[in-house]
Amino acid sequence: MGKLLKIENLSKEGILSSVSFEMEEGEMLAVMGPSGSGKSTLLYQAAGMDAPSGGRVWLKETEITGLDEDGKAALRLHRMGFVFQQMNMLANLNILDNILLPAIQAERSRRRKTGVSRDVKGCANHGMNANRGRDVKECANRGMNANRSRDVKEGANRGMNANRSRGAKKRGPGKSVEELTQEARALMEKLGLSGLEQRRITQVSGGQLQRACICRSMMNSPEILFADEPTGALNQSAAKEVMEELMKLNREGTAILMVTHDSKVAGCCERILYLLDGRIRGELRLGKMTAGADNRNPKKMTGGADNRNPGKSAAGAGTLNPGGEEFWAEKQREKKVKEWLSRMGW
Repeated sequence: MGKLLKIENLSKEGILSSVSFEMEEGEMLAVMGPSGSGKSTLLYQAAGMDAPSGGRVWLKETEITGLDEDGKAALRLHRMGFVFQQMNMLANLNILDNILLPAIQAERSRRRKTGVSRDVKGCANHGMNANRGRDVKECANRGMNANRSRDVKEGANRGMNANRSRGAKKRGPGKSVEELTQEARALMEKLGLSGLEQRRITQVSGGQLQRACICRSMMNSPEILFADEPTGALNQSAAKEVMEELMKLNREGTAILMVTHDSKVAGCCERILYLLDGRIRGELRLGKMTAGADNRNPKKMTGGADNRNPGKSAAGAGTLNPGGEEFWAEKQREKKVKEWLSRMGW
């Protein structure tokens, strides 16, 4: 695998100072450090959502810091995904339509670039609310996976729900709304969310909502997923569910750059950077956490996990196969992270 993300001397006055590192394709990397150390600022600058005062950022061959705002927004829309601690979903849309937002906007963008005169329509309450008597508004949201400070833009989408046979046809190259909807439903099924398509964001659990955010972030098949404290607002059980899904996506090839305070979450990553006072002070390499059956043998997991007391029972909700070797291998990674953080002074 080649280099995916390159950060070179990235600085932000008073927050970051000459931060440099690289990420490989398919890597899962965590950034840790005390509050105020610059972790989230680093994440947002790496994604082009915040302008640095110095330094450069590349996503493969594209220099993000050399793009204008429209170029950065397009890059985020087509090549990046985002999962935030605050889910940033729209309360007036159901779960399915929230997931569809970035894909709809990406398709509109592609059609504008290829000169297709008619955009993909819709994203609000597809098929489920077909009997509505009023027009439905389309949410053209460049900011959902782009600049969070921008307002969500709305455009008029007349008649989309009045007749699903219209608008399901392809308009030039690309995908129809029906095809995008099928892909969104498939992602929801994959992440255990089938049956929740029509629910509002207030009608699902925190873990379900965060998994819906992961679905939304994956609609455009991003090369890299940026996650800012993705489990920070969740209880132990919901956090475990979310991390399992992120690990599955990573095993399928999606790179993940994550900010977290949780040593258990960081222990799921291949590599951890420790940030203090805006500088990288240390690095821990754990190696890839293997999946499923392979993980039952912790000797196959890199990072120094061992097989002590594999049959001993363990208490506590949200643990991974309590009493089994997989559970103890995970605990060993978490222990290694905690010991390393202690040496770093945290």
